[in-house]
Amino acid sequence: MGMMSGGITEYEHEPVRGLPGDLPAGEHIVWQGSPDWRTFLRSALHSRWIVGYFAVLGIWGLASGSMFAIGASVAACALTLGLLAAFAVAVEKTTVYTLTNRRIVLRIGVALNKCINLPLKLIGSAELRRLALGHGDIALLPIGKHGLGYAVLWPHARPWKLSQVQPMLRAVPEAAKVASLLAEACASLVPVDQVQPERQERPAFRPALVPVRMEEAAA
Repeated sequence: MGMMSGGITEYEHEPVRGLPGDLPAGEHIVWQGSPDWRTFLRSALHSRWIVGYFAVLGIWGLASGSMFAIGASVAACALTLGLLAAFAVAVEKTTVYTLTNRRIVLRIGVALNKCINLPLKLIGSAELRRLALGHGDIALLPIGKHGLGYAVLWPHARPWKLSQVQPMLRAVPEAAKVASLLAEACASLVPVDQVQPERQERPAFRPALVPVRMEEAAA
């Protein structure tokens, strides 16, 4: 769960934080970050909907005059939110998103940690979903098949995209800035002198970063 006996973290073996090995020659880190657990709790775990659900149960109990129903609703709500908050904190502590000039690496997993490498040349586009306080989710739309399963990526996967799984950077601080860095890194993969004159205005791998406001169910 992110901690081993004797207080030694299971990530101390990492030669570079968030990466499974040393960076090869010519590769460098552009950005690193982790989800903000409060934003993650609201946007990925739908804490507000859960509070609303238990509030309805409490109102129903109040209307029926059942103090037991009211108390049970409050207790269940507190317990559920406590468990979800603990999970959100664990996600923040165990997750590292790394953008280099060649790839995106997702070090994820609360119980079973793993590192997922996604070369920038395989990213066809990306979509930025803006959240509160400058945070946001960045969905990555790979080109072709990548073999990543939804269950393996969750909760770092775009909701409801089961047939075409899309990795997602969740609850990222300064999301618009990170999206710009991603676009620049992808665009830099194509040297200017290799781009045909008539297509120089549109580098081949620059993601179409489209700010969108959408419900998770429709994402």
